[in-house]
Amino acid sequence: MAEISQTAPPDLSGFPVAPRDIHAAAEIIRGAVVETPCSYSRTLSNICGCELWLKFENLQFTSSFKERGALNRLTALMPEERSRGVIAMSAGNHAQGVAYHARRLGIPATIVMPVGTPMVKIENTRHHGAEVVVTGATLEEAAAFARSHGEARGMIFVHPYDDPLVIAGQGTVGLEMLKAVPELDTLVVPIGGGGLIGGIAIAAKSLKPSLRILGVEAWLYPSMYNAVHGGNLPARGDTLAEGIAVKSPGKITTEIVRRLVDDIALVNEAELERAVATLISIEKTVVEGAGAAGLAAIMSDPARFAGEKVGLVLSGGNIDTRLIASVLTRELAREGRLTQLSLDIPDRPGQLAAVAALLAEAGANIIEVSHQRTFSDLPAKATLLQLVIETRDSAHLDEVMAKLGASGLSVRCT
Repeated sequence: MAEISQTAPPDLSGFPVAPRDIHAAAEIIRGAVVETPCSYSRTLSNICGCELWLKFENLQFTSSFKERGALNRLTALMPEERSRGVIAMSAGNHAQGVAYHARRLGIPATIVMPVGTPMVKIENTRHHGAEVVVTGATLEEAAAFARSHGEARGMIFVHPYDDPLVIAGQGTVGLEMLKAVPELDTLVVPIGGGGLIGGIAIAAKSLKPSLRILGVEAWLYPSMYNAVHGGNLPARGDTLAEGIAVKSPGKITTEIVRRLVDDIALVNEAELERAVATLISIEKTVVEGAGAAGLAAIMSDPARFAGEKVGLVLSGGNIDTRLIASVLTRELAREGRLTQLSLDIPDRPGQLAAVAALLAEAGANIIEVSHQRTFSDLPAKATLLQLVIETRDSAHLDEVMAKLGASGLSVRCT
């Protein structure tokens, strides 16, 4: 395990989860949950200006850390409780963790998932043998249905984050990170309901009190930030990080975060998309929006972590393939590598060929071509030519635009 810090440990009394509970959870889940790698990333370290270590929880069997807490909770059920079955509400990762380990343990499971949950998470949950009910516009509405549905049938409710046994299970991530890299200065952890960061904070602070812990939320769902700072920022909309799109954090977890987490950063959608694309491009690893939130925080404010040894939790990898394609394409556009151009050209033979020749001379590749003659305010003898082109980077795009402009063409990026 990590070396015990000589600094006096913080006050961990009063929490329903103690360090010994997390160590006990580590023994319970051993062999049934993957002890995922915590690996140094040379390239990301160079980009971010710090020593960056990645905890690959997206490599769990269900592609998320949620297995840890789910298994620790299910293992604690008495035989009579197991026979009654369990019910849970989840936007996807907790659902899969509960479904998978419930089937392993022979426990009937029902999962309530809110409308809008990515189809990949719904289908994976069904694949693991659970009955899936899709209802509720939000996680909170799904939770209300799950409680009433479960109570009517005598089922045991397995909360995704505000349960001491679940929190203890998630805290094993922190034990493994400090075992692998005891010299870490900072841990960066996504926050949804707070189960992951709550468990990690108790585990990590008990081993290394000097460790800084930074939580990360999406700007669209700053619920823990509001709870800790007394703010009233709105929580609404569709975020790439639907796994942490929680309007109401847990009561237990909020108190842990308030006392043990040093700060909470908020990241916007463009930053989340950039982080997902960067992890695919550099680390060749698929991470969902919530799992990439930590890297988004570091890349958006590298000075905050300069020269430190930083541990980053890639909490999950369940993302729809269509969404991956969209994120990667949008990132190419932001980098100036994929651009849509609009050109006003005379509607006569040879004009398209002339434009194509200019682009070829400039080293640009044409991806898509379309003419618009009808829905345009151009003269009848003109046409709107729309192109999607590929360039090396934004500097190359500037060169292409300059060449087109020098030829007398009216061109603009759209």
